[in-house]
Amino acid sequence: MTGLRWGILATGGIAHAFTSDLRTAGLNVTAVGSRRPDAARAFADEFAISHAHGSYEDLVADPEVDIVYVATPHGRHLEDAALALQAGKHVLIEKAVTLDADEATALRDIAANAGLLAMEAMWTRYLPHMVRIRELIASGALGEIRSVFADHTQKITADPTHRLNALELGGGALLDLGIYPMSFIWDVLGAPTSIHATGRLGDTGADTEVAAALTHASGAVSSFVTSSRAAGPNEAQVLGTDARIAIDAVWYCPTTFRLTAPDGSVLEEYRSQVEGRGMQYQALYAEKLLAEGRTDSDLLPFAQSVAIMRSLDEIRAQIGVVYPPKH
Repeated sequence: MTGLRWGILATGGIAHAFTSDLRTAGLNVTAVGSRRPDAARAFADEFAISHAHGSYEDLVADPEVDIVYVATPHGRHLEDAALALQAGKHVLIEKAVTLDADEATALRDIAANAGLLAMEAMWTRYLPHMVRIRELIASGALGEIRSVFADHTQKITADPTHRLNALELGGGALLDLGIYPMSFIWDVLGAPTSIHATGRLGDTGADTEVAAALTHASGAVSSFVTSSRAAGPNEAQVLGTDARIAIDAVWYCPTTFRLTAPDGSVLEEYRSQVEGRGMQYQALYAEKLLAEGRTDSDLLPFAQSVAIMRSLDEIRAQIGVVYPPKH
């Protein structure tokens, strides 16, 4: 550990999950900020945090904070992450990293000009089972990768006022849920060379279901399905000429997977042994990067986060999701 001092920006459910895992890992959380002082105080009391701030501005100005976890909805990520960067703080930004590729590019430039770490909190990439899957692929155990499939499907809510269905907040299944399989596909196969998407929009204009088929430079194909109105298996598969990997539910959380030969024999079975939810691994990686004097993740470079957002922009354009302009 580097002894970095973490500040938590916002106090919603994801902030609770992340901070709980930081405590599990023994990391140093020194401050929390909320636009509601009572929420900041309650959060600080829950996690024994010494500084509770009643504004994001006060949080990022705290001299006892080195790195800020941005846990607001993605429609606010540009504003809130830029606030922290401009105050000289490194940032770990909850996924999706921003609302679109233009916003992600703006954040990239702010961080680069300041010489600070900006990293998307796509926590799945840093989990031990994903590390092992990348090792198997790199070793050639699967042969030529021919296809990848993943789904992220949940029955959440049809409430039009919920942030998931509010276009002005960047609502929709794609950015909230579909970001997981899209990032996984990029991780295994790299950038798509073509994207063909279809979707279903709810009454508010936010997407409730999206299906996409992608091609890649190697000739491999990939596909994913996401939904916020129906729960599916939440499994993933990587198919190669020599073997396949089947990742069990919930594939983007600590779980099990099997490496299976074409004849059905199991070549390897992996079982995750992770304390907590597993969100601490991305924080530990951020601390490692900074301890080594680096300001970009080699597991998910910020340039790739920008490019993934561009792919999601293309899908939104194909299915007709348009966010209202910000004021």
